[in-house]
Amino acid sequence: MAWDDKLHPFLMHSRWPQPAVFAHRGFSARLPENTMSAFAAAIALGCEYLETDVHATKDGHLVIFHDDTLERMTGQTGTIEEMNLSELRELRVTGNEPIPLLTELLSEFPDARINIDPKQDSAVQPLLALIADARAWDRVCVGSFSGTRLNHMRSEAGIRLCTAAAPSEVRRLYLARFGLPAGTIAANCLQIPPRKYRIRLVDQAFIQAAHCRQLPVHIWTINDLDEMKNLLGYGVDGIMTDEVETAMNLFQDCIWQSNVCGSGFEGE
Repeated sequence: MAWDDKLHPFLMHSRWPQPAVFAHRGFSARLPENTMSAFAAAIALGCEYLETDVHATKDGHLVIFHDDTLERMTGQTGTIEEMNLSELRELRVTGNEPIPLLTELLSEFPDARINIDPKQDSAVQPLLALIADARAWDRVCVGSFSGTRLNHMRSEAGIRLCTAAAPSEVRRLYLARFGLPAGTIAANCLQIPPRKYRIRLVDQAFIQAAHCRQLPVHIWTINDLDEMKNLLGYGVDGIMTDEVETAMNLFQDCIWQSNVCGSGFEGE
């Protein structure tokens, strides 16, 4: 399809409209997730998009970490919200890696586009302030399971901020295929799993419905090569994966051809 000029700059990567690889928590299939080494490894493979998660510390700093609790990755009990940054700086992910600050990720990789999930309400205002201070509106997208968080950030930032669809927006678009009205979708893109509660969300009809609304579709978290190929065949615009090298090798071999409201994959 012919994409118009209203797409947010975050979505317009160097190979657009070819699909993009999102490094899920960095190259997390090979290195500890959400660490600077995992992100650096993804960038070294040519990946332009990094996906990550943020929490706010007790004293208001944004750190990169997925879980609400520290135990799985650090062996420490407690939550990030209960600790000051100085305390977190003493901890190590899998015994070796420090927990990064979001400011470090933005400054270390100034050309990378970063997909961010604020995991707690307390992270919302610090995240908006940090994006503004870093002038990073064009290279940040926010996604969340919380429609409340997304709506708040949209109302505060306006069209400067790229956001993925809230769960309610995804449901409305899915039901539109059965003739129900989708209504207004304020998101700039869709970032969804291939299925939910045993219901297959993603097929060619769904992708075409999204594309006709100028909404690129990114699928998470896909680590199987055959599933990547199937999704590319549907015309998805990006895949979030732990297996960054596998996806990059596949995507570099893609030949894409446009049609009315989608794309088709021709591979080996």
